[in-house]
Amino acid sequence: MNREKKTCLTVVKSPGLGDLQILLTNIHHISKEIGKPLTVLAQKTTGAATVFKHDPHVDEIIDLGKKDFFNIINKIKSKKFDEAYIFSDSIRLYLIAKFSRVPKIYHYPFFTKKGKNFYKTAQEFTEKILKRKIDSASKIYWDKESIERTKKDYGIKTDAKNIICGISASGPTKRWDIDNYIKLFQEINSKFPCKFFLFGGKKDEILIEKVMSSVSNSVSLAKLDLEQIIPIIAACRFYIGNDSGPLHISANLGLKCLAIFCDSPPSAYGLWNSNIKIVVPVGKTIESTKHNTRGKHEISFDEILKKSLELIN
Repeated sequence: MNREKKTCLTVVKSPGLGDLQILLTNIHHISKEIGKPLTVLAQKTTGAATVFKHDPHVDEIIDLGKKDFFNIINKIKSKKFDEAYIFSDSIRLYLIAKFSRVPKIYHYPFFTKKGKNFYKTAQEFTEKILKRKIDSASKIYWDKESIERTKKDYGIKTDAKNIICGISASGPTKRWDIDNYIKLFQEINSKFPCKFFLFGGKKDEILIEKVMSSVSNSVSLAKLDLEQIIPIIAACRFYIGNDSGPLHISANLGLKCLAIFCDSPPSAYGLWNSNIKIVVPVGKTIESTKHNTRGKHEISFDEILKKSLELIN
């Protein structure tokens, strides 16, 4: 089917910052196929307004507010979209597109089993629509001048070993213990002159302060917003940390990443980007590590240290 120059809506249900990063390549491929930017309907928590700020494949973000069902419908209806691509099996999202009078709606099959592979499901969905294979690699478009200013402001040298440290996570079972990170960063610091940029939100400030009091050359990003953080990540070379939003942003910005999967499936959230190297609990494999594995205490420190040094050497 020829979709050239059609006006299209892409709908993202997943609320996570990292989930949007994994879907990014699908959005880009669809935009390239139709030959024009897309409108994206997504929740604010995905950071879509910031992530797509400089992206030539997206021209507008519509907030998917939980209480704005009819307002969303009216807004979409006014745009007169030709097609909608819904990366979800949500009946609510399908009805939004249907009541908005979008003529052609593509969506995941309804009532599918839970536990689907997140990135593979999205990739297969897009490939079926476009009738061709797509690659999973993607990128975040960002203003180069902003990145250069950030390098000057934070003293980031292009050839230095600057590391984004993802010590935060969406839940405690996905977070490797902070004492392990402190020991790890101290070991790395003893072998290489590094600068550690500690990613976390307000809830992580105590943990970040603990790291900063023990690890030299560490910088907190806790009080910065996403628009300030993205150019810092783009200016760095490496990511070491938990499976989290910053991991996926780092991968899409081209950083070499070492990701610790304690309690989520790396087959669904780690294999989508070749920049990501994966560590799972001792005795587990990439395929056997799932949600509720709860393996944070079975992560091998020696393995993390070895792979970290290999990553940044």
